[in-house]
Amino acid sequence: MKGKKQISRRTTLKGIGALGAAAFLGGQRTAGKEGAGGARDSDVGLSDVRKKVLAKVFATALVDTHEHLIDEEERLGKHPFVKSDDWSEVFSNYLAADMLAGGMPEEVKEEFLSPKVDPLKKWALLSPYWPAIKNTGYGQAVCIAVKELYGIDEISAGTIKKLQSEYEKVRRPGFYKHILCDLGKIESCQVNYIDNPFKESSTPELLMQDLCIWKMFEGPDFEQCGKRPGIKVSCLSDWHRVIDWWFNKYGRYAVAVKSLNAYARKMDYEKVPAEKVEAIFKKKLDEQELTATEKKALEDHLFWYAVEKATESNLPVKLHTGYHAGNSYMVLGWVQDNPGSATDLCRMSPETRFVFMHICYPYYEEMISVAKHYPNAYIDMCWAWLINPVGAKDFLKKYLVTAPANKILTFGGDYVIVEPVLGHATIARRGIGLALSELVEEGWLSMENALELVDAIMHGNARRIFNLNQKTHVLKKAKWG
Repeated sequence: MKGKKQISRRTTLKGIGALGAAAFLGGQRTAGKEGAGGARDSDVGLSDVRKKVLAKVFATALVDTHEHLIDEEERLGKHPFVKSDDWSEVFSNYLAADMLAGGMPEEVKEEFLSPKVDPLKKWALLSPYWPAIKNTGYGQAVCIAVKELYGIDEISAGTIKKLQSEYEKVRRPGFYKHILCDLGKIESCQVNYIDNPFKESSTPELLMQDLCIWKMFEGPDFEQCGKRPGIKVSCLSDWHRVIDWWFNKYGRYAVAVKSLNAYARKMDYEKVPAEKVEAIFKKKLDEQELTATEKKALEDHLFWYAVEKATESNLPVKLHTGYHAGNSYMVLGWVQDNPGSATDLCRMSPETRFVFMHICYPYYEEMISVAKHYPNAYIDMCWAWLINPVGAKDFLKKYLVTAPANKILTFGGDYVIVEPVLGHATIARRGIGLALSELVEEGWLSMENALELVDAIMHGNARRIFNLNQKTHVLKKAKWG
């Protein structure tokens, strides 16, 4: 770097910030011995390129494009999603799946998450499995959150009492904003609320909402989607009116529509005309059992009806692709077919902006080709950093030298519980920084081009794709009820 100003460690850490420095450098420390000039072992191997790129990445705001967060008052008020409301809650959600995959019996997992078990006795249930799961993406997100929120470097029998005490101190009114904005440098989140199609959030500018179309066509769910509109449903056109009601009421507030129907079937949605499913819908209303062919035809018709409404409303359509959360049911053949189905959807509705979520892990090479070929295909890296941090980093490297950079979204925490979002954001920042640094070091990008990409892929694309400036203005005036 002759002729250029060297970047000092102090300057770099100031740019990265306390959270980034602790998460990135702290993960590399050995005994912490200092050598000549006061350099630490952790500095060894951290090139000037990486220092400069990481400083930019850790100082840059993120837009979080996918969460399932309940509102803060619901969390404080014992929402059904909150199982134990002690330190084990931070270890629930995705990490519980790794517990089971690592050999923990189901009954032990339930005991670990139970509100009836003394929080100080729960470590004994987790400790036999902790060494096997603490280094997964799920485990690392929790470890980072525990360190940054509670000041605990190592989770062990000796730190559980402090962990519980600090958990209680942090979980106070205002802790969402503190975790997401103050510590995570997240400017807004996009929430797919599971309980109903749209959540009238008490903090709508922070927890922006997707309009969930999933239960409008899977089933459909007459209770969850049909009750609130108050429309008497006696035929298919009445159900169309129910779907219309949700879009008319919340389309201007929603940032996108979302479906996770790929958990239940292949994404091979055909455009089936209404007249072909009128009788099938009547059977469903009469609570008669549908054949697999009838069920698919009805779902396909209603899927496209909802997608057309989204397109008319200028709302991107977010679709789950790839790996399935949980344990012991994923049909990998369905997952493998997701990229091919994605191309079919893009061809069938070129005016619709499809956002394919989770990089379709593990079939992410194929999804890069979808984004490169189809102008209306966008890829969201939400959850991917948790599933496989190294794979996600490699995906981003390959994507940026293959497909247009204005169609990639790089972070979504994908949690119901807010605390691990902080850890996930740190993992994502590290991965983004490493991906860009490696591209510079390998000669694929100039430093100037790498730094130029940071704002775009961390928040610029999301602001544009989801029209966030306009949505924020509308949400400021939202009067629910």
